[in-house]
Amino acid sequence: MTDEKNTKTEGELRLPSAQEMLEAGVHFGHKTSRWHPKMERYIFTAKADVHIFDLEKTAKKLEEALIFMRSVLQRGGTVLLVGTKPAAKNIIKQAGQTLGWPYVSERWLGGTLTNFKTITKRLQYYRDLEEQQKTGGWEKYTKKERGQLQKRLTKLHGQLEGIKNLVKLPNAIFVIDVKVDNLAIREAKRINIPVAAICDSNADPSMVDYVISANDDASSALKLLVETIVNNLKEVKPVAVVDVEKKNKES
Repeated sequence: MTDEKNTKTEGELRLPSAQEMLEAGVHFGHKTSRWHPKMERYIFTAKADVHIFDLEKTAKKLEEALIFMRSVLQRGGTVLLVGTKPAAKNIIKQAGQTLGWPYVSERWLGGTLTNFKTITKRLQYYRDLEEQQKTGGWEKYTKKERGQLQKRLTKLHGQLEGIKNLVKLPNAIFVIDVKVDNLAIREAKRINIPVAAICDSNADPSMVDYVISANDDASSALKLLVETIVNNLKEVKPVAVVDVEKKNKES
């Protein structure tokens, strides 16, 4: 793999160089005593009892995940970002806000995907409550009642802020840590939503469709990988589907 900065790949994707990944600590796995055997294919060697990822494979898998997510966006689909552990919260939140994608950076609410009908009702209530506050709809309530409404809104904001505008199930999810956010992955797989995820050497990748083999603990590694997603996909727009048969008939 070349060390050239921002290496161009197929479809004008830009991947971090091997040197950038090394500097960010992307290559570090866990101690050899804590590994998952299914991650063996992505490991290059071990040093000081710590597994080291094969960065050529990491780059290839990152590219595959980017191509997949780009295809989802081009079809007009939605990718849900998930990262609830401390090292990932701000990174995922910032990425979601920059891209305009839905995200979960706080606790994953059980049923977010598998019981989406109920979640949709909560989201609508959240949006309505926020709109009422903005438009003076709370003025008819007493001070005590307004205080209760504010507490309710604050709680909903903390739980649902990142998915406030999600009106249909996402077409894919991207997960920072498959162990921490395993519930999100299990829900996605139960209803056949594809999963792209960073998998450290101690992770079970069996439920992940697009495995990105990398360090999922170091904030520098997470930042580099997520910034790569943002930089490559922030300008992607849905591609109009041309009805070739109709076009041929008209011509």
